[in-house]
Order: sequence, then structure tokens, then C-alpha cells
Amino acid sequence: MRIYLDLLKHILENGTEKSDRTGVGTKSIFGYQLRMDLNDGFPLLTTKKMFTKGIIHELLWFLKGDTNIRYLVENDVHIWDEWPFTDFLTANGLNEKYPRYSSAWNESKKEFIDNIKNDKNFADKWGNLGPVYGKQWRHWSTENGTEIDQIANVIETLKNNPDSRRMIVNAWNVGDLGKMALTPCHAMFQFYVVEGKLSCHMYQRSADVFLGVPFNIASYALLTMMIAQVAGLNSGDFILTFGDVHIYTNHMDQVYEQLSREPRTLPKMIINPEVKNIDDFTFQDFKLTNYKPHPAIKADIAV
Repeated sequence: MRIYLDLLKHILENGTEKSDRTGVGTKSIFGYQLRMDLNDGFPLLTTKKMFTKGIIHELLWFLKGDTNIRYLVENDVHIWDEWPFTDFLTANGLNEKYPRYSSAWNESKKEFIDNIKNDKNFADKWGNLGPVYGKQWRHWSTENGTEIDQIANVIETLKNNPDSRRMIVNAWNVGDLGKMALTPCHAMFQFYVVEGKLSCHMYQRSADVFLGVPFNIASYALLTMMIAQVAGLNSGDFILTFGDVHIYTNHMDQVYEQLSREPRTLPKMIINPEVKNIDDFTFQDFKLTNYKPHPAIKADIAV
């Protein structure tokens, strides 16, 4: 994954300082592309240990069409916690009482997450993120009240018309953007088949290179492998095209630490070959082998 380190270097050397929605500030470039052959190994960063469990569970959560964090919390995955917690504080007038990232804020967040996990009624009220990825992928609402399952449609097309140029899944539903806790960063992706190999090209409008992009790479690589399997195809390339690709100013020390490390051999992701339906995958159907990364590097997420 030296191409990822090259991206970090490129931003450091050529990026422009910009303000952003979170108020943290970034160093940013516009327009960049990465290409990975999935037959070279599973593209999971080795220059820092990745939260593989979180990657798999989040992807399964998307594919379930779920938009409530309860499934993630129940599986000890907390990458989406801050958005509903922030909404909870705002709705209840508690922002001043619990300043962001203070010890009181952290304690309140822990209590909030415990309630999400243990109280379904509380989770139903406060755990929903709005019509984010899972909703758009599996239950896109139409004007006449019906729903479109974009994932199922793509798989059906792969089986019956693999040369189609319309195998696209779109999360950027303009009419729903205002209802989402976070508008889609990975906005759309397209599939392509040649010589029995399935490739995926994803467009990401906004990319947090240190925290988000390594997660996104692994997630879409895994999604491509899963869809290839259920469509009776082999895996090809994963191509990732960025719009605004940036390093947050509070991640600079972590970026320099990562750049000081030498990449290691990519691991291999083994998927249970018995699964032939995209809805039948469970966490136990995935096994990562030969993953020998450098230690994890912690950083705060910008909300």
C-alpha cells in the first residue's frame, strides 16, 4: 500500500490549507486516483493496525439496509457514535453542560451508548442516522412510494448482462441529504466486468485521508469480493477517485508517524465460498490471514 503513503506525501507537499465544516481545518488537494489489483492481496494498511472487525461489521450494516447504530454498538463498533450523540445533546439542550471532548462529555457519551445497546426504545428514538448509506443502497425511495434495491439490481445485472454500463449504486440522494446525520462521502460506485473479473470504481467527494480512506479502501475491496462471489465472478481491480482529499490539521503528527514506517506484505481475506446470496453473509464468513501490521495510531475524528 505504498500508493497510500504517496498520497499522504502528495497532500503534505502540494496541499492548500482550507477551512471546513468541522472547524478543525485541513490541508487539501482536489482530484486524485488510486488503483489496486485485488489479486495482489487484500488492501488493508500495514503501516498501522486497522480495525478489521469494524470494517466488516459496518459493511454488513450497510448491506442490511440499516441506519441505526444499535447493530454496530451491539458488536462493539463505535465509528458512528458521535453523530447521534451530538444530535442527542443538541435536542436536549445539553451542549453547554457537556463541552465536546471534556471528561463530562465522554462520561455522558458512554451512558448514551449503554442506553443504545440495552434499551431498544431509546435506540429507536436516538440511534438513527437518517437515510444514510444502507437506506440508499437497499431501500431508495421513489416518488410513487416504492423502493429500489440498488445492490440487488446490480447483482442481477452482473448475472444477466455483465457488459452493462449502468451497474451503478448511488448514495447521493439529493432529496434526502438534509435528513442525513452525515451526507455521503463515498457517493457512488460502478461495476465493470472483463474476462470474468469484477472491478469496482468508487467516487469519494470528501476524504479524510488518515482516518477514513484506509477504512474506505478495505470496505469497498471487500464489497467487490463479496459481490464477485455471489455473481459467479473473480475479483479484479478496485479504483478510488477522490474529489476533496485532505489531512485534518489535528492528524499531522500521526501522518508523519505513519510515513516513517515501511509497508509490509498485504494480508489475504478469505471469504466463505458457500455463501451465494449477498444477504446471507455474517461476520463469521470472513477470515483475514497473514496480517502483520505496525501498531495502531490513534487520532480524533472530526465531526
